[in-house]
Amino acid sequence: MALPPCLLLALLLLAPALPAPHERGLIFNLDTGELCIQSAQCKSGCCHRTSGLSLARCMPKAAEFQECSPKSLYGVYYKCPCESGLTCDTDRTIVGSITNSDFGTCKDPRVPNQL
Repeated sequence: MALPPCLLLALLLLAPALPAPHERGLIFNLDTGELCIQSAQCKSGCCHRTSGLSLARCMPKAAEFQECSPKSLYGVYYKCPCESGLTCDTDRTIVGSITNSDFGTCKDPRVPNQL
């Protein structure tokens, strides 16, 4: 059973207009600099804001010796968590955890006595 010619023509004309799959979505898999609400939306895994009133944007995770925040439940950071393999060396406190202000420095746990 063949397709009617007008339906075949319509399919051929509409095929280029169909959206191709993209790596990036509208809500998840966001690139650095794009607006976010949660770190889970960002490719980097860090949704960062500079102040309580600023808009949050996806940013790269903190590198070795950069300021960092330990992972939090909130999903938005004032300092991004460390890159994979690094730990955020900080003194965690209850108040710091609640206010998201317990900042530290990214360190390689395999290197003893890093400054």
